[in-house]
Amino acid sequence: MSMTTNRLRGIAIAAAVVAAGGILVSPAATAATNASVWLTTADRSNLLRQQADVAFGSGGSGSTITVNPNQTYQSMVGFGASFTDSAAWNIFTSPRRDEIMTNLFNRTSGIGLSFLRQPIGASDFSRSFYTYNDGAADPTLSRFSTAHDDAYILPLIRQAKQLNPQLSIMATPWSAPAWMKNNNSLIQGSLNDSRIGVYADYLVKFTQAYQAAGAPIDYLSVQNEPNFEPPGYPGMRMPAQQQVAVINTVVPKLRAAGQQARLLGYDHNWDDTTYPQTVNNGAGANVIGSAWHCYGGNPSGQSVVKNNQPGKDIFFTECSGTRSADDASTFRDTLRWQGMNLAIGATRNHARTVALWNMALDQNNGPVIGSCTNCTGVVRTNGNDVTYNAEYYVLGHLSKFVQPGAVRIDSTGYGEGGVQNVAFRNPDGRIVLVALNTGGQQEFRVSYGGQTFGYSLPAGAMATFTWPGTLDPGQPAGRTGAITGLGGKCLDVTDGSAANGNRPQLWTCHPGPNQTWTLASDGTVRGLGKCLDVTGNGTADGTPVQLWDCFGGGNQRWTATNGTLVNAGSNKCLDVIGSNTADGAKLQIWSCTGGANQRWTAPA
Repeated sequence: MSMTTNRLRGIAIAAAVVAAGGILVSPAATAATNASVWLTTADRSNLLRQQADVAFGSGGSGSTITVNPNQTYQSMVGFGASFTDSAAWNIFTSPRRDEIMTNLFNRTSGIGLSFLRQPIGASDFSRSFYTYNDGAADPTLSRFSTAHDDAYILPLIRQAKQLNPQLSIMATPWSAPAWMKNNNSLIQGSLNDSRIGVYADYLVKFTQAYQAAGAPIDYLSVQNEPNFEPPGYPGMRMPAQQQVAVINTVVPKLRAAGQQARLLGYDHNWDDTTYPQTVNNGAGANVIGSAWHCYGGNPSGQSVVKNNQPGKDIFFTECSGTRSADDASTFRDTLRWQGMNLAIGATRNHARTVALWNMALDQNNGPVIGSCTNCTGVVRTNGNDVTYNAEYYVLGHLSKFVQPGAVRIDSTGYGEGGVQNVAFRNPDGRIVLVALNTGGQQEFRVSYGGQTFGYSLPAGAMATFTWPGTLDPGQPAGRTGAITGLGGKCLDVTDGSAANGNRPQLWTCHPGPNQTWTLASDGTVRGLGKCLDVTGNGTADGTPVQLWDCFGGGNQRWTATNGTLVNAGSNKCLDVIGSNTADGAKLQIWSCTGGANQRWTAPA
């Protein structure tokens, strides 16, 4: 974590609002009657507390937020924070551990966090400095061990996955083992080019160890904050071209080891848009996008990269809160800054995740070594006492309501002093609107599908509104879940991209939204708001299968029969090309043979 003056509490960064790159779908929204309301106020009198429903047709005054479900943007992976060594220790040793974990990860009785970003080895928030292969040079990694994490980190990750099976996990190293670096130290320095291969092996071994421990890694970056050499805790500088080399080395090794982790580049601040584009270009298909932090610049940096490289994803992966100069103002200041810049700013600028930093810190804002001494966590522990900080409620206004696989939809944006907002449509069709009042108490209106309701929001307050919408507007109900095929692997939306023409693939099964499909009652097979489509209405053997806007043509209708998926337009079967069981194998239609590469287990 690199703190800069851009992160001072007194400075509010106005989050840029973008509307480029959306996907149009035509059917209108269905009528809603009431919206549920959940409120958090700056004075803490309401803490994610449900309010009385508000009725559509109730009028209102002030500015209007128009929510348009026909304009869609990115699909969401999740919201969360990190079990740093310190955070895990604080929760694991708390006598209220189970209560804390339930409040964090259970969506019904808690806020349903759905994303973790885990340090690979020590960070600044650790009880000691360590990697998984310390000591003398060991190029065969004979001493590699994640035993350190067995005591309290991995048990919490497993508990989190039990509480929320849709949890996705990202992992990031702060430093390579000292013997791989040019200064033989965990502090500062950089990776020796001659050690790129063994560093890649080290990362692969980590993913294998975590998978064996019940914590499979879904996403991986190869260096935290590569433009920064912290003077007091593990870290290392990694130039963009070296990061490209590491990514291009580690991805083939991961796939050869049967690991599913997808690579994210950069993993640093909003103020450098050149580095992530260099990595995206150099690593090509080996990297799915870039990861971002809040300690410099503003969220519009994400959109600079997305607009230039629309095929690459944006993940927001780290931001720590800090205590205000006037500690009594910390809750109010954090609610406003993180609500404006992260919950709303990051997501309106294409982020598929919002992840804060420490899941929990103690009464002394630690344990911490050589870094921020006034940082705050999602939770504060002090013996038997537990305090849920503003971070908990900022995340909760998203994670409790926005499901993995939801898509961001269009809503009218307002700047400083207005009611800033972001909207989503869940896979079950429910609409979620998150709003933050950055001015004084004000009335505003919400318009959806030709209906309007009014609401009055206190100064500095954050609210979530939810109401029934449509299933991917116009989508009929159906059976939802994973579709399993050859080799026990799952039908997967490649790179989680809902772009027209993206070709689905076979991939190791995981609980992510890009492996959640609906076999709708109209015969379509839907994922991330798009339909499984035979390219160009083709009927010939070998015609590729892709994702496309749903319109219900014969090339988008499928029948699940006798363990196969038969396309209505061609009367041919969904087929894994070449009976390839490797991750990334593509799909086609082919005359039905009953072969294993045409066998699919659909949701019941």
